[in-house]
Amino acid sequence: MTNDLAEQLLEVAIKAGASEAEVYQSRSLSKPVFFEANRLKQLESNQSTGTALRLWYEGCPGLTVANGPVEAVTMVERAIALSKLNQPEEAKLTGLSQVVYPNLGEDVPPETLVEWGKQTIALIRDVYPDAICNGDWECDVETTRLMNTKGLDSHYTDTTLSCYTAAEWVRGDDFLSVADGQTERGKLNPDRLAQQILQRLNWAQSNVEAPFTRIPVLFTSKAADMLWGTLQAALNGKRVLEGASPWGKRIDQPVVSPELTLYQDPTAGPYSCPFDDEGTPTTHLVFIKDGILQNFYCDRATGNQLEIAPTGNGFRPSLSSYPTPGLFNFLIEPGNGSLQELIEGMDNGLIVDQMLGGGGEISGDFSINIDLGYRVENGQVTGRVKDTMVSGNIYTALKQLIKLGGDADWNGSCYTPSLIVDGLSTTGKNNS
Repeated sequence: MTNDLAEQLLEVAIKAGASEAEVYQSRSLSKPVFFEANRLKQLESNQSTGTALRLWYEGCPGLTVANGPVEAVTMVERAIALSKLNQPEEAKLTGLSQVVYPNLGEDVPPETLVEWGKQTIALIRDVYPDAICNGDWECDVETTRLMNTKGLDSHYTDTTLSCYTAAEWVRGDDFLSVADGQTERGKLNPDRLAQQILQRLNWAQSNVEAPFTRIPVLFTSKAADMLWGTLQAALNGKRVLEGASPWGKRIDQPVVSPELTLYQDPTAGPYSCPFDDEGTPTTHLVFIKDGILQNFYCDRATGNQLEIAPTGNGFRPSLSSYPTPGLFNFLIEPGNGSLQELIEGMDNGLIVDQMLGGGGEISGDFSINIDLGYRVENGQVTGRVKDTMVSGNIYTALKQLIKLGGDADWNGSCYTPSLIVDGLSTTGKNNS
């Protein structure tokens, strides 16, 4: 941050009687490019700046937020007034640290984003000229700074590239929408994105009857994130404290298939991150190793209550929120085999690629409508299934893992391969 608002806020807070104070600043510049109905629609440039001040006055915390320019005295007065509404709590701030973190990623001009978008649409429409393509391509530059009265001053700039393309294909009264995207640093891959969408369109040439029984279900890397949301909730230290996690007392015990290893890596992929929103350096942390539970993730307060050392997982859901246990990335160690090889190994099964609704409930029970799914018979995709629902329990399914693919990819901040699980039920009406 180029201005000195953070320094002013800390100085004014101490002079006003605060015992401790912390300033969190975030500045972002995004340059999205939008495509609609196969054509470039518009280019935009959006900039935002946010500042959060948290202080402790007479032992009570007060948090206030400002977007854009603000007077330091105004923010401090507001935070002190809010502190009088809260109960006392101990300030657990990160101590003296002034590490200079390198910038992450590289900026890309809008002209390049436009060219990538046009290339993707052209590749799809060369094969399916009736397809209507929409999408957005974006370069986002975000700078984060965290300062406190303990001597902490950490900041870094993160540049990420992201894209999303949807191809709509109408055949009479049958409407199909296939969507995919990428998030990377440095360069996006239009050819790969187009080929992924084309593969799904090829599979959907015809509609077939869905199997209505308990059969193996293949979740593509795009859809598998639904499964991991539940495990992320079970690994949350706050859920453990509340007694809501079924794994609260399962450390060093098997909880999923022995083929599964789950971890976070502060240097991996477009979601790498040097420190959390409390200023704690992020760490490489294995949550599950060969199916055996190893660790939970915590913010500083939660870790203290669980007697766990800080893991660098204290993140703010928003500027106006207090840090809470969160993940910056979540990786599943891949197995072996491409998506095509996984399909060829299925005698009779179902592919889930896009869904309506999702999992993530800590109970593990789920029921999802398949937005885009395919039938597999004798190792071949025979067509698209419609009006089909998959249900079951995620913990049970991940104990009955049949095959873990080697085709890991980023889906949001989750790096996951495709996988085949057993123990799920399919219901719905037949289509031919």
